[in-house]
Amino acid sequence: MGIFSRFTDIINSNINSILDKAEDPEKMVRLIIQEMEDTLVEVRSSSARTLADKKELTRQVARLETDGQTWQQKAELALSKGREDLAKAALIEKNKCAEAALSLTEELSHFDGHISKLQDEIAQLQEKLADAKARQKAIVMRGKTASSRLKVKTKLDSGKVDDALSRFDRYERKIDDLEAQVDSYDLGKKSLADEIAELETDDQIDNELEALKSKMDAQAKQQKPAKSAAKKTETKKTSKAKK
Repeated sequence: MGIFSRFTDIINSNINSILDKAEDPEKMVRLIIQEMEDTLVEVRSSSARTLADKKELTRQVARLETDGQTWQQKAELALSKGREDLAKAALIEKNKCAEAALSLTEELSHFDGHISKLQDEIAQLQEKLADAKARQKAIVMRGKTASSRLKVKTKLDSGKVDDALSRFDRYERKIDDLEAQVDSYDLGKKSLADEIAELETDDQIDNELEALKSKMDAQAKQQKPAKSAAKKTETKKTSKAKK
């Protein structure tokens, strides 16, 4: 079973319960990342134990090979002393060591394949974990934004906002009516400020009227000499015509 299959088994129950309850997306993302980190730690520990087991098997193979060489030397010694029976027994022990070393060597080959797969899967999990952490903030923000939009949509569609605005309009109209009642008491009444303002307005009108009279008198005076000169000229022309 691969690391990702085990990882899925570990988090399925937690994630499913969160999704069923529609929990906060931030909690869900944080839980997923935490589970990935825990799985990574677990698999690294398992990988470390596997490497330790491989080293132990390697030492056992080395000891068996050494023992086999020792039994070979003992068989040679016994044969040189004329003890063929002891030489034969030593060779049997040598073969046992060789068979055990061969069996452990085959196991070591399986260890190599298992460790290689673990290393590949750990690298993949590290990459996925880094990607999840990089996307965590964006996912959380999207979740919060979606939740906020959902709340707004729910309130808008429920009609509560329209009802609140309608009540607001009614209250505003009531205040307008109250202000109108207050203003109605002042209708027809002139305050001291109003009377002074009227006096100032009257003075202004009088000043404008005097200015207008002065202007028209000046224009009239300018027009009289012009009319006199024109009349004299006309008289001269008439006298010459009669001669």
